[in-house]
Amino acid sequence: MMHRLLPPVSPLGWRPVPPPSLPVSHKAWLLRPGALTAGLRSLGKMDLRVLAEYASGAPADEAHGMWLAPGTPVWVREIAMAIDGRDAVVARSLTPLPASHGVWQNMRRLRTRPLADMLYHDRTIRRSPFACARLAHPLALYRTVLGVDADCARAPLWARRSVFWRHGLPLLVAECFVPGFWRDILGSRRPV
Repeated sequence: MMHRLLPPVSPLGWRPVPPPSLPVSHKAWLLRPGALTAGLRSLGKMDLRVLAEYASGAPADEAHGMWLAPGTPVWVREIAMAIDGRDAVVARSLTPLPASHGVWQNMRRLRTRPLADMLYHDRTIRRSPFACARLAHPLALYRTVLGVDADCARAPLWARRSVFWRHGLPLLVAECFVPGFWRDILGSRRPV
């Protein structure tokens, strides 16, 4: 099971470290340990809105990250987090459908609470290293981000993802920092 903590090499742009050419602030947030929501709250009033929750077949890029076959039935949760009313991060979380009724069932009960409320208080949960990517089609998270703000297609979209493992079952969490996060939110504050 421990070998599964290491993400498989991705043919779809996910890499273990951000490119060296990215600004230091980008790298720091893409590799920030712990709960992303804690960091976002340090920047201002954070609000979370649920965009959608549904059963689906796992897209190839996300299935690959969880060591599953593409099309495996999964439960998907898509959210957007805003700081002081401005969108900052769009996220997708997926787990195999049976796990959403079992070890990851609390994912279905979160409503507007962040996943961090269930992930960082259980010692049986292990997190994989991060993988980072510049989002583009056909990545599923890219489509989710464009659904929130179609103008995001005009700027580089940097995201991170990791997989949380509990009792051998994965929960993939992918988070994309929207361009306004780097420009409007971080641009007006000190680094965290």
